[in-house]
Amino acid sequence: MTTILWYRQDLRVDDAPALLRSADDEVIPLFVHAPDEEAPWAPGGASRWWLHHSLGWLGERLRSMGSRLVLRQGPTAETILDVASATGASRVVTSRRYEPHVDVTRVRAVLAERGVAFEEVEGATLFPLDALRTGSGRPYQVYTPFARALRAMDPPDRPKKAPELRAPSRWPGGEHLDSFGLLPSLPWAREFPSWWTPGGEGAAERLRRFLAGPIETYSTERDQPHVLGTSGLSPHLHFGEISPRRIWHTVGDAIRRRNDPSFTSHAEKFRAELLWREFAHNVLLHFPHTESQPLRSEYARFPWRNDPTALRAWQRGQTGYPIVDAGMRQLWRIGWMHNRVRMVVASFLVKHLLLPWQEGATWFWETLVDADLANNSLGWQWSAGSGADAAPYFRVFNPVLQGKKFDADGAYVRAWVPELAKMPTAWIHAPWEAPPAVLSAAGVRLGEHYPKPIVDHGIARQRAMDALAVVSLERESNE
Repeated sequence: MTTILWYRQDLRVDDAPALLRSADDEVIPLFVHAPDEEAPWAPGGASRWWLHHSLGWLGERLRSMGSRLVLRQGPTAETILDVASATGASRVVTSRRYEPHVDVTRVRAVLAERGVAFEEVEGATLFPLDALRTGSGRPYQVYTPFARALRAMDPPDRPKKAPELRAPSRWPGGEHLDSFGLLPSLPWAREFPSWWTPGGEGAAERLRRFLAGPIETYSTERDQPHVLGTSGLSPHLHFGEISPRRIWHTVGDAIRRRNDPSFTSHAEKFRAELLWREFAHNVLLHFPHTESQPLRSEYARFPWRNDPTALRAWQRGQTGYPIVDAGMRQLWRIGWMHNRVRMVVASFLVKHLLLPWQEGATWFWETLVDADLANNSLGWQWSAGSGADAAPYFRVFNPVLQGKKFDADGAYVRAWVPELAKMPTAWIHAPWEAPPAVLSAAGVRLGEHYPKPIVDHGIARQRAMDALAVVSLERESNE
């Protein structure tokens, strides 16, 4: 029997349940490029760059296994059916995706009309999330009890190695990867290759390096943006180049091998981040509208502003607040931003500027190599106070204090905002407060070399509180 292995967001051969489910048959690995069918969340520019290189890696890996990756362009259902008809394939197997706009119902129906079986296999998360409920039978909306419930379950299955593959007697025709047009026409992604290595080997190396050092201080240094204290595995997880089970058990094995309470504390803190990822997928699964609409209905009345000039200043890292601008410039240059800074820049957009969180989510979707709909939606709604387990509505980050707390010596700002490289540490997070002589010695003329703040923090905070009071009154009237 011949089976089509329909690759989507599971671009690996190691611990790949769909591949393992297909391995007893002759296997045709197939990827169908159909971005129109993923609207409004077709991969953004940074994700397309990653996808190009990830598909290239997967094709090479399959060739080393005596197979190949067939590339086609959509429409998806008709393309898969065409491959099945050309090869005599009687079954299609794929990994499940949790995005609400990705609907396999039509694919299943079109194949069924021609007698082709269709099977969707869990593989994107540690645990199947459909049946996970609170004691009252409702989906979880708070992380802590959700994580407690997961940890009370049997551990996720241990990862399995890649199987041997049997080539089909007939290979279908395919297209060249370049025909997908995934690489950006502008050179804005030129620094990406120096930071990222898409593909399974890149994922394995990231995990190895993380376990060799940063994990040992993870709890304390993961919030320091100038330190390489995080794993950097998020884009590899999003594209399925490494399974969450592989990461979970590799870290667990290290905990048992080291048998050191300090190491265990840091390692478990990291594994908790994998549970946050599970929580994000759980929220998107059960509340699919949260990709673009607030989970808390009262926030539908929030009085957002419309200010294209302020939005562009935020996007380009020209707000006049150094920690915010450093984060946005890091994002633009390498397709990634430190998680602590993501919270700061998100708070600034939705509370200092009173611009809709959807604008921020859209910009992140376009510019992040790890743009993930579940994580992106959860994070932005957390910052806006409108989502699951969200920050209190009255919590407004002070970007100056956030900079002083998490970038105490200004190293992160100096790395990404070179105009301020010579500013003394005492003034680097609030250069507008520096004496003229200090600015002159640092070669900084505010409004010329570096912008003045586009909004005053005190005024912005009060404006946010006034706007959020509308939501508070709406909440009280509904209770």
